[in-house]
Amino acid sequence: MSVMKFKQIASIIEERIQSGFYAETTRLPTHRALAREFSSTPVTIAKAYKCLAERQQVESFVGRGTFVCSATKFEVVIQADQQKTQFNFSIIQPCLAYNVQKISEASQKVFASLTAEALSYSADTGTSSHRQAALLWAQKYALKGASAEQILLTSGVQNALDILIRTYTQAGDCIAIESLTYPGILSIAYLHKLNVIEVSGDEKGMLPEALRSVLIKHQPKLVIIVPSQHNPTAFTMPNKRRLEIAKVIKNSQTFLIEDDIYGFLNTRYIGAISNSIPQQSFYLSGISKAISPALRCAFIKVPTQQLQKVYAAIRSSIWQASPLNFSIFSALIYSGEAFEMAEKQRDIAHSRQLFTRRIFSLNLQENTTAFHLWLKLPRKWSAAKFILQANKKNILVSSGDHFSAHQQHSQYIRLALMGIDNEMQFQQGIYALKKILDNPPLT
Repeated sequence: MSVMKFKQIASIIEERIQSGFYAETTRLPTHRALAREFSSTPVTIAKAYKCLAERQQVESFVGRGTFVCSATKFEVVIQADQQKTQFNFSIIQPCLAYNVQKISEASQKVFASLTAEALSYSADTGTSSHRQAALLWAQKYALKGASAEQILLTSGVQNALDILIRTYTQAGDCIAIESLTYPGILSIAYLHKLNVIEVSGDEKGMLPEALRSVLIKHQPKLVIIVPSQHNPTAFTMPNKRRLEIAKVIKNSQTFLIEDDIYGFLNTRYIGAISNSIPQQSFYLSGISKAISPALRCAFIKVPTQQLQKVYAAIRSSIWQASPLNFSIFSALIYSGEAFEMAEKQRDIAHSRQLFTRRIFSLNLQENTTAFHLWLKLPRKWSAAKFILQANKKNILVSSGDHFSAHQQHSQYIRLALMGIDNEMQFQQGIYALKKILDNPPLT
């Protein structure tokens, strides 16, 4: 028996796992059953399973068998590459090499004039100076009519989402989301045992009539929308659609959660949906995509009547977001450098969008500034097979399957464009992906 046979079998089993043929937590066939299928031996199958276990694809239990590992959608979609040996097109973050120097200089200034206040517990969920800085960020890109007193600070937007979903729902409740959405929202919903209702949309975002129908039929506690540079489709909801969505929600008993983490990427100011329904909406934003995910600086603009409720939820979970991190964030805001970094990242995204679209022969949208591309694969490719082939070339991409509550098999992948700092390496990765795309499997 060829010494490579077990590796070939392991690759076939891995492809079945990626495609969903063997679902998460599924018990895999016995060694003898697979040995018959592959005209091999139980020893060879055992080696294949061991190979998959080392890749954390399966786990074996004495007396019980071998099972597909349970991986969260976060782990599948957002893969950090600590070794820097891969082309990482799976993680959405800024090109950090361009921001390091300014963050370092701001940090040094903060540490040089460190006060007890920055190292202590703070009143409410942050100092007035930090909350005002957060408000300035929001006002620059989308928010109107809010005050610093309505701003509550959190440790990242994911933390903000979790706080709001946990505060305003109970197990068994419904929440309404876009038909394709950020997997972090889904992971929170599943954790809290919520019923997720997908609302259909088009290239302008969630459809008002579809939302109205869902509100009447399911009465969801929350509606969650990512209106700008949407993850994963990269669409931005125009102002007219935002006003229509606000009108629909206003005539209901539900709250809107507006996750505007990508609002800084819009090439022109587009008012938040929340501006039209200030007492029925929570506006979220932060700096993880524009400046650095490590600072964990985000915030919620809260309706005045809900402030104490959300404040209590923050206190009971994290007590407060790090004043030290927000001191660095505030220094960057007040110096204007935060906005300069955001503009630089937008320019890089625009350049990389144009390059990638040209290589893949896609429509060259001159105003496209998203950090990612929603790429439809040719018919001969399935997302699972494409991702498997990409992984073999040390390229990480995200399957479109994971952006739907129902994990329907998708012909799309999400291609994150900013996780690779070096421009030459980025372009090499895109060329490598194009080569894979142009050579589909024979069967």
